[in-house]
Amino acid sequence: MSAHQPFVSEKTVMKELTVRAVMLGLVMSVVLGAANAYLGLRAGITIAATYPAAVIGMAVLRAWKGTVLEENLARTAGSIGESVAAGAIFTLPAFVISGAWVSFDPGQAYWKSTAMMMVGSILGVLFVSLVRRVMVEDPELPFPESVAAAEIHKAGRRGAEAARYLFWNIGLGALVQSLAEVKVFANNSDFFVRIGELGRSFVRLGALGSTNVINTGAVTKFSAPTVSPAYMGVGYVIGPQLAALNFSGGVLAWGMLVPLFMYFLGPRLQEFLPAGAVTDESWAGQAAAVWRYIVRPIAVGGMMVGAAYTLFRMRKNLTSSLGRALSEIRRGAPPMESIARTERYMGSKSVFSLIALMFVMMIGLYVYFSGQILAGVVAAVVMLLVGFFFSTVSGNLVGMIGSSNNPISGLTLSTLIIAALLMVALGVSGPQGVAVVLGVAAVVCVSAAVAGELLQDFKAGYILGGTPRTIQLVELVAVVVSSLVMYFPLYILHAGNISKGGTGFGDRELAAPQAGLMAALAQGIVGGEMAWPLVATGAFFGIALIMLNVRSPMLVSVGMYLPLETTFAIFIGGMLRGASNMLAARVGHNDAQKTRSESVGILIASGLIAGEALTGLLFATFNYFELKVFEFKSPSYLLGLAVMALLGFIMIRLPLLKAGSPDEPAPPAAMM
Repeated sequence: MSAHQPFVSEKTVMKELTVRAVMLGLVMSVVLGAANAYLGLRAGITIAATYPAAVIGMAVLRAWKGTVLEENLARTAGSIGESVAAGAIFTLPAFVISGAWVSFDPGQAYWKSTAMMMVGSILGVLFVSLVRRVMVEDPELPFPESVAAAEIHKAGRRGAEAARYLFWNIGLGALVQSLAEVKVFANNSDFFVRIGELGRSFVRLGALGSTNVINTGAVTKFSAPTVSPAYMGVGYVIGPQLAALNFSGGVLAWGMLVPLFMYFLGPRLQEFLPAGAVTDESWAGQAAAVWRYIVRPIAVGGMMVGAAYTLFRMRKNLTSSLGRALSEIRRGAPPMESIARTERYMGSKSVFSLIALMFVMMIGLYVYFSGQILAGVVAAVVMLLVGFFFSTVSGNLVGMIGSSNNPISGLTLSTLIIAALLMVALGVSGPQGVAVVLGVAAVVCVSAAVAGELLQDFKAGYILGGTPRTIQLVELVAVVVSSLVMYFPLYILHAGNISKGGTGFGDRELAAPQAGLMAALAQGIVGGEMAWPLVATGAFFGIALIMLNVRSPMLVSVGMYLPLETTFAIFIGGMLRGASNMLAARVGHNDAQKTRSESVGILIASGLIAGEALTGLLFATFNYFELKVFEFKSPSYLLGLAVMALLGFIMIRLPLLKAGSPDEPAPPAAMM
C-alpha cells in the first residue's frame, strides 16, 4: 500500500492560520449554528454545515487570493457551530419539558446552558485529539463527507474540468432540493402494508377453558426512499456494503419488529405506550408510535452493545494512542521544528490539563444540580468516561456514514440510561435527579457531536495537507464562541413561541422531538417507569449480531434507529456505486480507468451533497424569518421517482464516459 500523499505537500510553505480565515470561520459557525438550531427544534433534524462552509469559504477567500489551506481552516471553524447546535437542541429543551428547570429565561438558564455546551464542546475537541491519528489513518473508514468536503476545495485548484463536474452537480443538487421544497414533486411517500384482516379478532379456547383475544392481522408502514441528492451521494461514497448494512436495520425494524408488535398487541397497543404517544389513531399512526416508543428503545440497546463492541475492536489502537499521549507527558514533546508540518498537534500535557479543568467545572455544576457532593462527583466521572468512549464511537460512525447521519441522539440516550441508573442507585430522585441526568446527557451529547465533526475535519485536513495543531486551536476558539451565543437562538424561539400563544419547547411549533424523548426517558427511569425489557432485548440483539460476525452491529442498530426513508435513499446511492463498479468491470476498464471513473463519481456525489445542504440551509433561513415561499399543491411522488432515476443515470453513466482510454495514466493524487 503506497504512502499517503496529501494534496498540499508537507514541505510546501503556504498561508494557513490567518485572521481573515479565522474570522470568516467564526461568523459562519454562529450563523450556520443558529440556522440549524431553528431547523432542529422545528423538525428534529440538522443539516451538515460542512458543505455550505466549504463553498462560502472558498468563494470569499478566492476573492482575496487565499490559499486552499486557508479555505480548509475557514470551513473547519464554520462547520463546528452546527455540532454545538445539535448537542444543544437535543438536550437543553428537555430540562424545560421535564420540569427540571421552571424557566428558560436568561437570568436562570443562560449560564447553566452555556457551561454545559462549552464544557461538552471543549471535551469533544480534546477527546478526539487523543485518538486522531489512528482513526484518520484507518483504511476501513471511508469518511464520505470528509472526502466530499476535500473534493470541493481540490476542485477549485485542479483546473476547469474537475471544478465543472463539482459545481454543475452542486447546481443540480440545489435544483432538485429547491423543487422538493416548493413541492413540485413529493420527496417521500409512505405505504400502509396490511397482512390479514385488521381490526377484527376472534376468541380462542385456551388451556383450562381460558380465552385469548387474537388479532388476525399485522400492519407496518413502508417508507419509500427520500428523493435526496445528499443521501444518494453519501451512499455512493460509502459504497454498497456499508449502505446495505445500514439499510438492513431499517428492514428489520419496519419489516419484522413493527408488524410483529402490531400483530400481538392489537387492540391493547396503547396500554404499552406512554400516555399521549399516539397522536394519530389510524393504523399508520399507531405503527409510527410503535417504532418510536418500542422499536427505537430496542435499537438503543443494540447501539449500546454495538458501541461497546466498536470500542473493543479499537482497543489496541485506543491503548496505543493513550499510551503515546502519556509517554509524551513523561518524556516531553519533541520540538515542533523536528516534526513534519502535517504531523504537528497539540501537546498531550495541554490536552490532559484542559480535560482536568473541564472535569472540575462539571463537578461543581452537577453538585449544584443534585444538591449532593457524592452524586455530583459520580455524575462528573460518568460524564468523563462515557463522554470519551462515545466521542470515539461518534468519530467511528462519522467515518462510516458521515456527520449528517450520525445518530447523536441515540448515543445520548445510552448515556442518559447509564447516568439515570447511577442516580437512582444513589437515591437522587425528583426534579434534581432528572436535572443531573440530563446534565450528564447534555455534555456527552455536545461532546459526541463536536468529536464527530472535528474528526471529519481532521480527515479533510489529512487529505488536503492541513496542520492538525492549527485545526485543533481554531476549533477550540470556534466552539467557545459558538457556546457563548448558541443559547440566544433557542431562547428567542422558545420565548417567541410563548408570546404567540404556544407553550414553548415541546408544542407543535417547536416539537424538539429528541429532547422530548430525553425528558420522557429521564423521568421514566428516575421515577421507576422505564421499559427495561426493550433495552435488554436490543442488547441481546446486538450480541446476536456480534456472534453472527456482522461487520458492524452498530451500523445495523443505527439503521433501526434512523427513519427508513433515510437509510433507503443511502442504500440506493450505494447500489448505484455497486452498479457503476460492475459495469466498469464488464467493459474491462483497467486500474487507471477505474481511478478516473471513481474520481468523477466522487465529484458528482460531492456536488449533490453540497447542493442539497446549501439549499436546505437557504430554505431554513426563509423559515427562520417567516418568509413565505410558493408551494404547489398535491405533489406527485412518481415524479420524484423520475427525478431519482435521472440522478441515478447521471451517477452511473457520466463516470463511465469519463474513464478515458486504457493508455492514459491515472490522475495525480497530490499537489507537490
